[in-house]
Amino acid sequence: MRIACVGECMIELTDAPSGIGRGFGGDTLNTAIYLARLGKAEGIKVDYVTALGDDPYSDEMIAAWSLEGIGVKNVLRIPGKMPGLYSIRTSKLGERSFFYWRSAAAARQMFNGEEGKRLAASLKDYDWIYFSGITMGILDLDGRMIFLDALRRASDAKAKLAYDSNYRPRIWSDEEEAQAMNSVCLGWADLALPSFDDERALYGDKNPEATALRIAKQGLLEIVVKDGDNQTVLCVDKKIVRYKGASHPEPIDTTAAGDSFNAGYIFARMLGKSPEDAVVDGASLAYRVVGVRGAILPRDMEV
Repeated sequence: MRIACVGECMIELTDAPSGIGRGFGGDTLNTAIYLARLGKAEGIKVDYVTALGDDPYSDEMIAAWSLEGIGVKNVLRIPGKMPGLYSIRTSKLGERSFFYWRSAAAARQMFNGEEGKRLAASLKDYDWIYFSGITMGILDLDGRMIFLDALRRASDAKAKLAYDSNYRPRIWSDEEEAQAMNSVCLGWADLALPSFDDERALYGDKNPEATALRIAKQGLLEIVVKDGDNQTVLCVDKKIVRYKGASHPEPIDTTAAGDSFNAGYIFARMLGKSPEDAVVDGASLAYRVVGVRGAILPRDMEV
């Protein structure tokens, strides 16, 4: 089994009491790392699909991903470009705020030009493809159209498409643009993995059940709506099942809680587990992730 995680990785600055730390991260990259760790024993291959520059920071990213067992053959390198940059500030309650500098990031051009078209065409060779609203939001119109056509071709070749809307207002011109692209992506997806906070901000949904039923009207048969410690709502064939979240005694940092949940859920489904069991696996991994600082568990910690 092979899965491609498509998106953007950025240089990460962490504003902590001890000072500024530097790393890297991104929503689909976080999911790719956890999928690679989970899939190692099962022989599941995880590739990250993006574009980077020819700078030392891009070299560091490639080296780190390779160390995690993530395939990098479909990372496009664009001369003269660099990754984007963001910083994180975390409150005493573990909630984080993000600040971005990404306007000239290489990933915005991952599907542009002949090399970009080749990259998009490679997606038809995967069994699963995971992408997000951030993936779509950073691309220009031509890049989006090329990527959507690649998703169509991959779906025709029987790939499963998993999508997390992951709404970030600053990467869209307005709500209408984000809603329109969301609708297109959900029209192709086999699995939707939205977070309720994002859906409430974009659509005004009153509760996770409303989010699930709204998406189900587009024809999706498998929807998981994450809502932090409150509950997870699973909607399969328009039937709702609610799961009460296990409150972490001291959530240190909620960064990548949703990304790790997505990895646990997708991995379980790749193994043939039921959606109900996949929710449990996703929540279990996310529970461990919020108990440490940063998006990624130390490599010596079991996933």
